[in-house]
Amino acid sequence: MTRHHSTPWRSPRAGASIRRVTTAAHKASTKPTTTTPSRAGIVARIDRRLLVNFRVDPTALHRVLPDGLRPQLVDGSAVAGVCLLRMAGLRPRWVPRGIAWGAENAAHRIAVEWDGPTGVRRGVYISKRYSASWVPVALGGRVMPGVHQHARFDVDEDGERFRVGFDATDAEVDVDVERVPAHRWTSSVFRDVDEASDFFRAGSTGWSPDHRGALEGLELRTDAWRVSPARAHRVHSSFIDALPRDSAEFSDVLLMRNVPVTWGTERWPGA
Repeated sequence: MTRHHSTPWRSPRAGASIRRVTTAAHKASTKPTTTTPSRAGIVARIDRRLLVNFRVDPTALHRVLPDGLRPQLVDGSAVAGVCLLRMAGLRPRWVPRGIAWGAENAAHRIAVEWDGPTGVRRGVYISKRYSASWVPVALGGRVMPGVHQHARFDVDEDGERFRVGFDATDAEVDVDVERVPAHRWTSSVFRDVDEASDFFRAGSTGWSPDHRGALEGLELRTDAWRVSPARAHRVHSSFIDALPRDSAEFSDVLLMRNVPVTWGTERWPGA
């Protein structure tokens, strides 16, 4: 993974124009999209989570999303980015409390919505999940939910400064962010930290392909949701770089620390 310690972060799409579209322009859902909770799930504590967000032209994401999902819009723009999280005390629900592990994990995310029997639902689409641990790589999608690909992580944390990157066979990310007071936080998508926090908390279900290519859902649940503002000194994402030129620009960063969570599984009906 290439690191650029001497180069200050600049928006890779500075000055880009984001096309404004309406929901009607999105492709329609092609099948029923109600979800059914299952008893399987994961228990963990989020030790550190960075949500690095970009404002994206929604037309650039249609080829990435599977049928049934469409970009969720904020003032005409889609939201995509990378989630970098270190989890501790990680274990499937059925594993005893004394048997758990921790690991650096990552996922590229797109905020999405879909049509359910009671109306529109919201969450995120994750094309792939990455982990530094071989446990979820070996067991994910088999005896525990969530298919993962192995990646090599490079992490350097100093107080409120976080330098996190990973390198996989098909993706690389490198970010350098710092926690800041709320009045220094900026975003091209959200009015303030509270609005951003509400947006991501409402989109708590993440859909990703299982080993058969069908969609598998993981819903994050917590009674201790809290986010802190952060700013970026450097951001690089191969996923964002692969989008059409001038279709995405950096927006903001959010930080979560020491949050107990569970993940419950969901599935498409008939899957």
